[in-house]
Amino acid sequence: MQTPLDSLQARLFAMQDSAYKDFNKKLIPTVDEKTMIGIRTPVLKQFAKTLFKTEPDLVTAFLGALPHQYFEENNLHAFLIENIKDFDTALAETERFLPFIDNWATCDSFAPPLFKKHPDEMYQKILEWIRSPHTYTVRYAIGLLLSNYLDSQFTPAALELVAGVHSEEYYVNMMIAWYFSFALIKQYDAAIPYIIDRKLAPFTHNKTIQKAIESRRIPAATKDYLRTLKIPS
Repeated sequence: MQTPLDSLQARLFAMQDSAYKDFNKKLIPTVDEKTMIGIRTPVLKQFAKTLFKTEPDLVTAFLGALPHQYFEENNLHAFLIENIKDFDTALAETERFLPFIDNWATCDSFAPPLFKKHPDEMYQKILEWIRSPHTYTVRYAIGLLLSNYLDSQFTPAALELVAGVHSEEYYVNMMIAWYFSFALIKQYDAAIPYIIDRKLAPFTHNKTIQKAIESRRIPAATKDYLRTLKIPS
């Protein structure tokens, strides 16, 4: 007899786009393609929004059914968390879900809007997550600092916090580079000393410069200067 969760999985497969799966699996090499269904992100986000509004019991059962089998089930889980309206619940569900994230795409796909409305509480949680032994929990913490703490909530201490992350994990170091490239866009005066003084690992240092140079939001003269700061390979 088919359970409600089996039925939900069947509904996901009904949204399958094989061509998109073939495209997507090349972008996320750490995910076994056998666990990919192939659902476009806007389609899955809309499905999550509708499911959250219309089938709360199924949502509760699904959120409690970790670990999931498919990549898109993890993404659905992330998108459902984004729909939660209570901050404490959204935070608790995020924290419960983070250890099950196994790829950059799921990690980067969600940030509950409520997190921006509680910057102090979230910053304290980020201080915990960024010290996690789990690759994607660390990446998630740095991603939140990038998205939520480089504008009105910016504090120079966050730059020091991210620069202090030392990891051999490619997907952590790439997020550090993304963070500092955005810091160069939004908080240049505070961020540039980290590049001048070579406070980042060589790979991350050069990736930061590469990503900053690729941005349209950095003046040409600044890009020329950043090129002079590359560490020779």
